[in-house]
Amino acid sequence: MNEKIGNQFSGKKVLITGGLGFIGSNLAIRCLSLGADIEIFDNLDINSGGNLSNILGFESHIKLSMCDLMNYPAVIDSVRGKDYIFNCAASTSHLLSMREPRHNLDSNVGGVINLLEAIRLHNSGAVFIQLGTTTQLGVLIDTPATETHAEFPLDIYSANKSVAEKYTLIYSKTYSLNNSVVRLPNIFGPKAAIHSPEFTFNNYFMGLALKGENIKVFGGGAQLRNVLYVDDAVEAIMLAAINENSIGEVFTAAHDEHWSVLEIAEKTMAKMGRGHVECIEWPNTNKLIDVGSVVLSGKKIKDCLGWTPKIKIDEGLIKSKNFYDKYLSYYLK
Repeated sequence: MNEKIGNQFSGKKVLITGGLGFIGSNLAIRCLSLGADIEIFDNLDINSGGNLSNILGFESHIKLSMCDLMNYPAVIDSVRGKDYIFNCAASTSHLLSMREPRHNLDSNVGGVINLLEAIRLHNSGAVFIQLGTTTQLGVLIDTPATETHAEFPLDIYSANKSVAEKYTLIYSKTYSLNNSVVRLPNIFGPKAAIHSPEFTFNNYFMGLALKGENIKVFGGGAQLRNVLYVDDAVEAIMLAAINENSIGEVFTAAHDEHWSVLEIAEKTMAKMGRGHVECIEWPNTNKLIDVGSVVLSGKKIKDCLGWTPKIKIDEGLIKSKNFYDKYLSYYLK
């Protein structure tokens, strides 16, 4: 744990929307370990990767509000009195967003507006952290991409995350709210939804490897990706919450290393599986929304917040395997 976080969360009231999901549940348990009072707000949307097993053993220490962010009165009730509010709720599937754009709009934009309005009107002193995604940049023009890179997203999910980020910053500036955004790359680790390709590709790779199945890589898998272990992502989010210099800012929590999709598949199989990695032709639906190589800069968050990733991909895969070896049955739906 970064020493700057220390006791900042002890005795604080924390709301985590989407807290039954991958990142949200890891964040909830980390805050809980520091003495925070945790409320999780989640509707367990099957398209968003939430899982009650993600808080297994911690249920009695967490208030669980089973509700949708489009329920504005419920959002108000949960926002009131909170010190920190983390929006980890999202419908994250790129392909599903193209099939069901209105659902994605509600989940990733409408819900954020409800949170921002509730904070503005009922708890303007709270710290609000919105999670963004690096896919909102689209095909990169310049590398490594910084927070000022142009944004031309290729799918509805990424476009809506971009819009939600802009709303978060507008509310921060116009209404003097304590808002900031942390954009995340491909996060992996324990408690991820590993059962479906609709979620992050590298977590799906883990699921295939753990089942002894082959990993299929589209094309040659040469496109580069930035992968970050979930504990490092959680630390970046928490550091943004406790630093006043983050207000009104956007940060990219990027690892220093970049790996090709093929290399990620091969490493995953070597650490976790018994199958093989094979390259297949691109499905048209996937090819149309692929952004190519993604090379990111994490300089701003390191300079401003003192954050740096600690877990490299091989270590993260081993940690993940140790977790799923114990709890795999809860994650193969």
